[in-house]
Amino acid sequence: MIDIPPIPSDVAARARETFARVPFVRLLGMMLEHVASGAASVSADARPDLAQTEGLLHGGVTFSVMDTAAAFAVFTLLEPGETTVTVDFSIHYLRPIFEGRVTARAAVVRAGRRLVSLSVEATDQAGVLVATALTTYARRR
Repeated sequence: MIDIPPIPSDVAARARETFARVPFVRLLGMMLEHVASGAASVSADARPDLAQTEGLLHGGVTFSVMDTAAAFAVFTLLEPGETTVTVDFSIHYLRPIFEGRVTARAAVVRAGRRLVSLSVEATDQAGVLVATALTTYARRR
């Protein structure tokens, strides 16, 4: 992914405040690691209560972390009063996660008036790529 310039401190603060208010984020124990203009990274720890029957991190958790990173990357581009919603999300799981942390990094590829397309990568705590995704969000006024 490319380096993206930082955003104004008020936008970063608004993103962090909004992130902290999302009940699902709290349920999964997600952390907003970084926000920049059109980019965000989010992580979550693999916990036993988030595992599937074989003991690895449930793919839904990886998806949720990636979707949340993408949503907050879009959030940095929204005007006050604008919201966003996922239109589609195509994910490719590459490796399982048994322990540690999953981190998703999302970057806007194209931001139009209505639709925003993003690329997302998820890594394990060793930095090994575990999933990739392409996603599109709709701006809502």
